Amino acid sequence: MKTIADAAAALAQGRVSARSLVDAALERIADPAGEGSRAFVAVHATAARVAADAIDTLRHHGLAPSPWAGIPITIKDLFDEKGHVTRAGSLALSDAAPAAANALVVTRLQRLGFIVIGRTNMVEFAFSGLGVNPHYGTPKSPWDRATGRLPGGSSSGAAVAAADYMGFGGLGTDTGGSCRIPAAMCGIVGYKPTAKRVPQEGVLPLSFSLDSVGPLARSVECCHLLDAVISGNPNPQPLAHRSVAGQRFAVPRGTFLLDGMDDHVAASFDRALAKLSAAGARIELLDIPEIGAIPALNASGGFTAAEAYAWHQSLIARKRDEYDPNILVRIMRGEKMPASDYVKALQGRQRICAAVARRTAPFDALLMPTCPVVPPAIAEVAEQAEYNRINMLLLRNTAVGNFLDRCSISLPCQEAGTAPVGLMLTGEHGADEALFHSAAAVEAALAA
Repeated sequence: MKTIADAAAALAQGRVSARSLVDAALERIADPAGEGSRAFVAVHATAARVAADAIDTLRHHGLAPSPWAGIPITIKDLFDEKGHVTRAGSLALSDAAPAAANALVVTRLQRLGFIVIGRTNMVEFAFSGLGVNPHYGTPKSPWDRATGRLPGGSSSGAAVAAADYMGFGGLGTDTGGSCRIPAAMCGIVGYKPTAKRVPQEGVLPLSFSLDSVGPLARSVECCHLLDAVISGNPNPQPLAHRSVAGQRFAVPRGTFLLDGMDDHVAASFDRALAKLSAAGARIELLDIPEIGAIPALNASGGFTAAEAYAWHQSLIARKRDEYDPNILVRIMRGEKMPASDYVKALQGRQRICAAVARRTAPFDALLMPTCPVVPPAIAEVAEQAEYNRINMLLLRNTAVGNFLDRCSISLPCQEAGTAPVGLMLTGEHGADEALFHSAAAVEAALAA
């Protein structure tokens, strides 16, 4: 069973039980030859089995709270979960008090009977797109595990868990690409909503200006379902079938977004565009020069460094030695960032968002590669200079969607059996439902 819909149908027909789904996921997590020990920082084996047995009893009596009750999912170690410490992938919070309540998005999933099977690993404090964690280990991308490839970050464990069937999807966060980059690196789907559409109550922040909460799973439909639940819809409906024929997509030219693609990414992107065009989509090149001004506004650290430092300042004063040095240096950029640069970024963001919206309004979505390269080897980022260079390369395209506060999704577009490549669709601010319909149509066209 690949999708949440597959599992729900099997449960409804009595072909599987919630307990068997949970046991299968736990078996995958515990496999010593797999990535479970690195993909998770905590596994709720006993609680998950108890919950599954209870849901099986409810379903037997016709009292299951939803069609999805009993389906195992994961949550990133950034979400509060009652009775558990929210470590955010760090040692610096190991002695923090357990959460007194669930994050609201976790509660919304559990009300429908989804079973949280464990807390997934992540980049410390979500401040990198690589997926490396020196404290709890770095899970490997499913591609070329003999070499050991980066999973992408910061929602690294969520992506690896979904790709390796350790559950049917999971919650991540996305501040500069942290759902979409690991999705691209692991060959699955990752979604970033319009930021304030999904509540962030009980989610440890990185940047309050840019943070968003989104799902990672094995299909667009799975992400649509999870997104609907966490955004407050207790009765989401399946996506209606829609063809790409007649849809209008823009490929941004004249900016950095298409620069530096390796040969496999370039070929996969071109192949995807050709398939969409053959299926009747209108693909047009679009000049969006305003996007070229974003790097200058972020040159001294941008919103993320300033806002992260404001949150971490007191913790760093007490626990500096427990931070990953690669993360600490990024946070500390906020210490010296001039207030004038922050104000310029605020004002510049408003201008750029308005200008780009005028250019893209006629289109169903922007299309570009999620990341310009295939997953680099983990060994390549051992030195800080390469860590920083590759990190910025992976974040380059995705971070634009956060700056513009748009909905955005990555889905796999590579040929079967080749290195994973993400195709990113970015919609308008607040047009999340429309983007999901476009993404589902694109997914179907690429699979044809």
